[in-house]
This record gives sequence, structure tokens and C-alpha cells, in this order.
Amino acid sequence: MRSAADVVIIGGGCMGASTAYHLSRLGIRNVVLIERERQLATGSTGRNAGGVRHQFSIPENIAFSIESIHLMERFEDEVGYPLDFHQDGYLFLLSTPESVSTFEQNIALQQSLGVEVELLTPAEAARLAPGLNVDGVIAASYCSRDGIADPNGLTTGFARAAQTAGVEIERDTEVTGITVDADRIAGVTTTRGTIATPVVVNAAGPHAARVAQLAGVNLPVEPLRRHIFIAQPPAAAVAGADFPETHLMAIDFATSFYFHREGANILFGMGDPDEAPGFDMTVQWDFLDSVVEVALTRLPVLAEGTISHAWAGLYAMSPDANAIIGPVEQVK
Repeated sequence: MRSAADVVIIGGGCMGASTAYHLSRLGIRNVVLIERERQLATGSTGRNAGGVRHQFSIPENIAFSIESIHLMERFEDEVGYPLDFHQDGYLFLLSTPESVSTFEQNIALQQSLGVEVELLTPAEAARLAPGLNVDGVIAASYCSRDGIADPNGLTTGFARAAQTAGVEIERDTEVTGITVDADRIAGVTTTRGTIATPVVVNAAGPHAARVAQLAGVNLPVEPLRRHIFIAQPPAAAVAGADFPETHLMAIDFATSFYFHREGANILFGMGDPDEAPGFDMTVQWDFLDSVVEVALTRLPVLAEGTISHAWAGLYAMSPDANAIIGPVEQVK
């Protein structure tokens, strides 16, 4: 492991790997990326549903998405590695006049920034997603360039390209300390040695607050558990007219229930409003009953299926649910 680096990145998920790749493209290659697990992308990156979208409510998130999705569309040409990426769209199902009004404002903002997004009728939404029950839905927001990207492929592509450019990636290595000298970053201590560096990038996701604390910084990020379930419908259902044909991501805005096709199966999940912050990633099977109640309403074909497996991951949540990006004030 290098004893000195221009930048040390803590966290080997998609954000850390992307940072390493983009630094290398800027000619900054004396970089060390540190991941405490034996493999990259095993934390939140490897446990999410893979959704990427333009449909956000603030200009910064929309701008990030325009840039990110544009890169995913040309990922193999730009980064040099293939990426499994399906642009079948995101469909937000809206059930109240208030949510329709909010989304109309969001759509106007998104369109002003060049995003092709539209408000659909329930019938139009149902045609996009065979098997979808739109009872109670009064409108839907749809962007065809949203989609599903393979998180592991994305991370691996960024990491391999960064390594080829000279970035060092250290796995199975945990950061145990960050040295601060006169309010400036001076180095990082790990289980495999110390690296002198003037810059640390905290890309630790739900563990970001713990990492920040090593430098004496309070970062308001909390880990929230989220569940994902995989349902295996009967073969007859998959071949029938009431089963999604594409990887379109449908989201019931009122309940946060979502689903998309995953091979011959259905991937689905829903946020738990009563979930307390914590690092527990065990599957709470009791919660499945609440999810299934909504699932059977929105996608009735799930009644014929069986849950083949499930997992939980940690969502990094900030006070306003938006990204925290940029330099901190307390430590240079």
C-alpha cells in the first residue's frame, strides 16, 4: 500500500469508484481507494434495486442525473467496460390531487432542464405496465430515459478503469483513524498501515457519519434499513398478458411500494415509515405482510407467486433526504 497519496477515498461502492475514475480522468492518479470488505460494491451499492432516474424535485439532483445517465448510456465507449442498463422508464403513480400538483411542478422544472418527462392518464400508465392495477390512480409521471442499471457492473467498470490509470484499490482494509493537523487533513490510518494525504473523500454511504467522526466532524447521516423481495410467479403468468414485459420501474407514490421485472421474476419493496435508524441488515419477515397488502393491490399477479428470497440494505439518509457533497467547514 502506498505511504502517501494526493487523495484517499474511503468506501468502495459506486460513489467511491466513480470518484476514483473521474479523478484519474482529470490526471489525478496518485489516489488510494480503501474498502473494508473483501470485494467492492458489497454494501448499499450491492443491495439496492438499481434504479436511476431524472425525476427529482431540485435542480442539483436533476443535473446530477442528466450527467450520470448520459454516462451510463455510453458507458462501454467511455469507461471501457460493458454495463447492463435498461432504459424502460420510471412510472410514478399518483393518487391525490396534492401529489399531482407537486409532480406537475416537478415536471415543469425537469422539462426546463431538458428532461423529456410527461404526465399520463391512468389508462396510459396501465398500457406501459401490463398487469398494473391503476384503481385509485388519477395520474402518473413518466420519463422513458429513466431505468435500471447493474450497480455491480457500474462499480466494477469504474474501478477497473481507475486501476488501469494508476489508482490503487485496497480491499479488506479498514480505516481506523484520520489525522488532522491544524484543522487540515494530514493522513489516514488503516489496518494495513498509514497513508499521508492532504485530501480525504468520505464515500462511506450509511457509515459516513462514523468516518467523519474520525476527523472530528459531525455529519448528519443516518442508516435506514430497506427491504427488497423477489417473487417468482408461475410460468403461465410470465407468459400471460398481465405480467410486466419490460424493466420499467413502477412506484406507488402514496405508499412508496415499487416493483420492476427482474428476469422472469418481480423485484419489489416498500419503505417502512416506522423504521428506526440502525445498522441491522437482517430481513424482518413480519414487514412482508405490510408490503404484500399493497403489492397485491397494485400488481395482482403477485398473488400467484412465491417469495424466492429477500435481503435488506442500508439507505444513507440526510436531514433533507438529499446528497451531502463538497468540503466540510471544520476541516480543510
